[in-house]
Amino acid sequence: MENKISVTHVILTGGVGSRLWPLSRKSQPKQYLDIFDGKSLFEMTVDRNRDIADKVMVVGNIDNCHLSKKVLEKSNTSYIDIIESTPRNTAAAIAFAAFASEPDDILIVTPSDHIIGKMDRYEEAIQEAVDKAAQGSIVTFGIVPTKPETGYGYIERNGDNVLSFREKPNQVSARDFIAKGNFLWNSGMFCFKASVFLEELQVYAPVVYETSKRAWDNNSNGNLDLALSLSIPSISVDYAIMERSKKIKVVASHFDWSDLGSFESVYDYLITIGHPVDENGNMVIGTTNYTAFIGVKDTIFVYTPTANLILKKEFSQDVKSVYNELERRNPGLLE
Repeated sequence: MENKISVTHVILTGGVGSRLWPLSRKSQPKQYLDIFDGKSLFEMTVDRNRDIADKVMVVGNIDNCHLSKKVLEKSNTSYIDIIESTPRNTAAAIAFAAFASEPDDILIVTPSDHIIGKMDRYEEAIQEAVDKAAQGSIVTFGIVPTKPETGYGYIERNGDNVLSFREKPNQVSARDFIAKGNFLWNSGMFCFKASVFLEELQVYAPVVYETSKRAWDNNSNGNLDLALSLSIPSISVDYAIMERSKKIKVVASHFDWSDLGSFESVYDYLITIGHPVDENGNMVIGTTNYTAFIGVKDTIFVYTPTANLILKKEFSQDVKSVYNELERRNPGLLE
């Protein structure tokens, strides 16, 4: 009888969610905020894959590992904890997970801050990806787009073969992608055998492979040494492997998906769960205080005790520039 494939759910928790400031702070990044149906995005990510995976692995950092621990202890989930001493981007984060696994383990790698709906379709996509990964492919999940979105990267494909990865497009290119019909949103989720990922990393990004391996070999209970970590090039898995390997396949997925990367996408999601808006499409987030909007529409008011944000929904991507400005002038407001 053939051995059952062991599947590990690897959760990447490194992001700070700068486009969701002031809700998202360095001390409480967006994946730990309880504004989504009374659960955090991180908790929803753990729950969603509970029946799919045999093991849970969390790759976090020194600043947020206690927040992950609180959620996992609440639900009594045992997990493998990998704690980065400094962020080195996704290529290294995923390499640590692969080094911590058995060579034949299949890893499903997901961010910790996405919203996913239509679970039956999600589970179908995961099963298809696990089957392809078992055959030796590195699988990425592409979402069949519902609109010409400029906030996401795209995957150009022919069947399950990837032709190219595209950066976030402008409005004209995004419309063009949708019209062509063979472009998918790049979800940033992956599935592969641990050994296949490491072989490809060694071929296409040997310095990342060597320096990550050295850091991993010297880990102490999953904690990575700072000096060794600083020698690892900080590059994304997209640049290191996805855009270069010949083993990439894409699963075209029909589940509902949003990376909640901006207040516009948070707004759209909150509307679906009945969050109030006024007759001009204005929304308040973060306070139940009575708030009146006069002479404006599609405006979002975000309240926190130390900082407020007022923005027109369509300018959501510009919040990052406020964040960058505060980083220089008033970093205390980012903590």
